[in-house]
Amino acid sequence: MIHVGLVGFGMAGRVFHAPLISSVDGLELAAVVERSTDNAAARYPGLKTYRTLEALLKDDSIELVVVATPTGTHFDVARLALEAGKHIVADKPTAVRSGEIAGLIRLASARRRLLIPFHNRRWDSDFRTIQKLLHEDFLGRIVHVQSTFDRWSPGSTRRPWKDDPNQGGILLDLGTHIADQALALFGKPQAVSGEARRERDGEGANDAFTARLHYAGFTVELGANCLSSLARPRFHLRGTKGNYCKRGVDPQEAALNHVPRITAPDWGREPASAWGTLAVDVDGGMVTRPVEPVPGDYRLYYHGVRDALLGEASVPVEAVAAWRAARVLEWVTESSAEHREVACDWSEEPA
Repeated sequence: MIHVGLVGFGMAGRVFHAPLISSVDGLELAAVVERSTDNAAARYPGLKTYRTLEALLKDDSIELVVVATPTGTHFDVARLALEAGKHIVADKPTAVRSGEIAGLIRLASARRRLLIPFHNRRWDSDFRTIQKLLHEDFLGRIVHVQSTFDRWSPGSTRRPWKDDPNQGGILLDLGTHIADQALALFGKPQAVSGEARRERDGEGANDAFTARLHYAGFTVELGANCLSSLARPRFHLRGTKGNYCKRGVDPQEAALNHVPRITAPDWGREPASAWGTLAVDVDGGMVTRPVEPVPGDYRLYYHGVRDALLGEASVPVEAVAAWRAARVLEWVTESSAEHREVACDWSEEPA
């Protein structure tokens, strides 16, 4: 049994990490850091509650530390935990700057510990379905991909740190997820362009962005904002054989908001009304049909974490993936400020 310590029990800790850890055989959610409340212990009886990170790190029974604190603290929490000899799962983004992520990668290597980014949306239903469609060559040569994550949230956030410009705004929040998905599907782009901006009233962090990842022969366009009462498709892929369009978001986040652990046998499955649509050219005629999706399952991420810690498999997400996503988003910021396309220089990628 691998004992896990969770640092933070806000939305990330409560909605994502605690239920998933508690749903995977071989992992035990053993302790949490909450400064002044006991919400985790009330939900998970028998759980140890520590008031400080330092107290948790002194617990020799804890092998894996999950960093689920506000974005701007990820680097320091992960660094201290690595120095204490713990393996790390780091919620996205692993750190605010790519240079900090590179430093954590070097530290993890020196301490012979695992640093595993929580890029859980590789286990979204829509993403897994697109992987399958691309593998089976339903769309032909890809010419354009659109991936958007639109929300309606015109008011101020209930988590003020999310509106702190120093913590990256929506570009580092949702942007990390969809940039990682693009990199996982298509690899490293040759150039990047884009805009990061604020659309809501008042001052604060960016709350909307557009990013274009330029590859040889096609472009992947990423976007997110907080003022979409009518959201764009989550994915739209265009290829020489046809198109695939998917609306709506993976249902797991909404479901995890209501359960302490996963017990539903149909977890991650979407109703037929939410399926994406494939339209392909067959012998000169367009054939359109719904595509039954591959079920989403975030538990598979933590299955991979467990197996990696036991030495039975490679990590589910390599640490360098966090650096790559962060570097792409830094190039988007540079492009936005300078109104130009930025060539991608991957020579500084950490080993």
